[in-house]
Amino acid sequence: MDAPARKARPQAVLFSCGQNAVRSPMAAGLFRELFGKRIYVASAGVQKGELDPFVVAVMAELGIDISRHKPHTFEELDDLEGLNFDLIVTLSPPAHHKALELTRTLAADVEYWPTPDPTAIEGSREQKLEAYRAVRDELMRHIRERFGSAGAGNE
Repeated sequence: MDAPARKARPQAVLFSCGQNAVRSPMAAGLFRELFGKRIYVASAGVQKGELDPFVVAVMAELGIDISRHKPHTFEELDDLEGLNFDLIVTLSPPAHHKALELTRTLAADVEYWPTPDPTAIEGSREQKLEAYRAVRDELMRHIRERFGSAGAGNE
């Protein structure tokens, strides 16, 4: 089976979800870990939430510190630095709809990676951590699949 042709690597990527508190900061942290400053990355939410401590914990397991992440909405990010992204990766339906609205006036591609919300999981602390780890690992798989490894070929 032939692998699909790899899409061009963008210069700036925005990950987005509902509240910029779980999935999108996790994805941005993983992306930053893989690509450093070679590709600019940020995250935003449709609404503003509070950074989830389970996200901080499962990212720390990989040696990635996102404890200083401050959730932003699309509008806040636009005010802070503009929305100059080649690619917006949406991780939830509300974020996808928002990104599609924005791209009526922005020249950015939008990709939808449906990603479950681990905050809905009930159970023990360990069961919750397992749900967050599953999301983290799935995001890492998507990022590697879509963007390759940091040292792969010429950008």
